[in-house]
Amino acid sequence: MNQAQSQIARPRPYRLAELGLLILAIAVATSAYALVGLGVEDTIPANVYGYAGWLAALGLILHVVIWIKAKYADPVLVPIAVLLNGLGLAMIYRVDLGRDEYLGSGLTQLIWMTLGVGLAIAVIFVVKDHRWLRRYTYVSGFAALVFLLLPLIPGIGKTINGARIWIGVGPLSFQPGEIAKILLAIFFAGYLVSYKDQLVAAGPKILGIRFPRLRDFGPIVIAWVASVGILVFEKDLGTSLLFFGLFVAMLYVATSKVSWIILGLGFFAAGAVAATFLFSHVGQRVSGWLNALSPEEYNKTPGGSYQLVQGLFGMSNGGLVGTGFGEGRPNMVPYAESDFIYASFGEEIGMAGLFVILLCYLFIFQRGIRTAQQLRDGFGTLLATGLSFTIALQVFVVVGGVTRLIPLTGLTTPFLAQGGSSLIANWMIIALLLRISDNARRPVEDFHTGVLKITEDPEPSGAPGRAETSRTADTSDEEAPTTTLGRADEEAPTDYLGPAGGER
Repeated sequence: MNQAQSQIARPRPYRLAELGLLILAIAVATSAYALVGLGVEDTIPANVYGYAGWLAALGLILHVVIWIKAKYADPVLVPIAVLLNGLGLAMIYRVDLGRDEYLGSGLTQLIWMTLGVGLAIAVIFVVKDHRWLRRYTYVSGFAALVFLLLPLIPGIGKTINGARIWIGVGPLSFQPGEIAKILLAIFFAGYLVSYKDQLVAAGPKILGIRFPRLRDFGPIVIAWVASVGILVFEKDLGTSLLFFGLFVAMLYVATSKVSWIILGLGFFAAGAVAATFLFSHVGQRVSGWLNALSPEEYNKTPGGSYQLVQGLFGMSNGGLVGTGFGEGRPNMVPYAESDFIYASFGEEIGMAGLFVILLCYLFIFQRGIRTAQQLRDGFGTLLATGLSFTIALQVFVVVGGVTRLIPLTGLTTPFLAQGGSSLIANWMIIALLLRISDNARRPVEDFHTGVLKITEDPEPSGAPGRAETSRTADTSDEEAPTTTLGRADEEAPTDYLGPAGGER
């Protein structure tokens, strides 16, 4: 290898440094678990070594699989996911200890985590190239529709806390909408890449903003009607908001037209106001949000503000640094281990700890968006953006509801909250982001020009992490052409979306 070849910068593969981050995440999660036992029972839990070993085994097995099958995948995603999941297990265990009867919810959640990590490994093995998923655009859309409709089928669907979003699987309950959000992201990515030219066509200009043509309003109207249908028939405000918000975000990335954001917000505002007056369960949620401290609303009935107010009192009691693991009273908040686990953390680790948790989610979102910018194919860009936005929007909706920024919706906090459906779906999202990032960062030999040059620094030229091919100095005397490619061993796709999501 000559000197020019040896100096070529390449993406750093998955190495031992990432193993160090993973070990740190496991250590923090195990410490939280031990502190819960010390705070509640003045002794370290007897099963702490088994818990630590189980958590470490899951993390290390996933690490090895990535090292072998996707060695250029993003190195930060797995440690952050393990950290959040481990902290969630500790808090679920803490809430369980505060009950009159110990239910072993922490062990159940650990089993769900095992299943989630197993499915994540399966995704990494099965999906060798994210572009393969584009073949199943409409199959994914149809499957998502089936999953969303399953809870409405008599004998299968179950109504829990007023929302009909569950199906019975033996003695267990499963929320099919969690899987549907992944399928919808695949469907939206494939659909928007295929029809983005029509969606960016020039239309009327209003107040200096170019709006789409009236005949192109079909997709956003259909998405809006479908989300309202979920709200009406399943009484699920959270899934309705997540579904519509995901479509509008991906539509903006595909077209770079601010007008779609304005239209989306307008449709959402109109639907929210109409639903408040037309549907009693939505009106109760809004009334409990606006008048949380009034005697009329402070009750435990569905839509009452008792849960919200108790959560606010708990976070207020935690202050800046919290009471410490096991030293608070999270059991005074209904569903402290699921819907309001963020408030439970706020009481015991304080505002500072909550900011750290939010920062972890921000890292996941940032790494997903950076992966989207590194990709050359439009489908991958939209899919990575959609999956990242799904987690970000879900966190915003949950935290906004708990802190009384917006009405409560019933969504769960990704990785932290108790719930097997959500945990499995979010681990599958992490697996897809790992696969996409591996494809985006992997160096490829260009058979036309020889050596591939990878620029990891986003500043010098073009989009971040974009692969560039160039002839080495000793290959030819003529001026070396520079060509931006996705995968050099195949024809470059024509549906590229630039860093801002617009057509290049």
